[in-house]
Amino acid sequence: MVDGWVYFLSAVIAVQRVSELILANRNKRLIKSIGGREYSPEHYPLFFLLHISWFLGWIYEGNVKNELSSIWYIWLCLLFFAQILRYWCMASLGRYWNTRILIVPGSQRVKMGPYRFIPHPNYLAVAIELVSVPLIFNAYYTASVISLLNAILLIGIRIPAEEKALEQLK
Repeated sequence: MVDGWVYFLSAVIAVQRVSELILANRNKRLIKSIGGREYSPEHYPLFFLLHISWFLGWIYEGNVKNELSSIWYIWLCLLFFAQILRYWCMASLGRYWNTRILIVPGSQRVKMGPYRFIPHPNYLAVAIELVSVPLIFNAYYTASVISLLNAILLIGIRIPAEEKALEQLK
């Protein structure tokens, strides 16, 4: 029974991720066509590997344990909250939303939507998702290892690179 939920959620997330990569690619082409530039592309494969590992990790661990968490509904609510926050970020950034760091010289830093409250709300949404999905299926190892690696990559590489790139907009 639980494996059916694992496969259902993995299919939903796979469709979501592929759709977002298609949108990001379209936005990247658009941004570059108006003079945008990509910053710090060398770290992008690390995040790609992290997300693939997360995806495969919770599917594997969820199937091995074959049980829902006793508080699965809390993790599912957190996942829904993360989705709402992420799509609010995407809507607020519009054509500037991307999975890469792309800056258009002369443009302004976005300060609407969730960006009014915190500087990197999309990273918060993803961090919540990275922990909540595995915990629905008691995949504690995946949730903890991937969350730690995500925090290291965000704090050590991605956010400083993005902030440096965004300084050009001031």
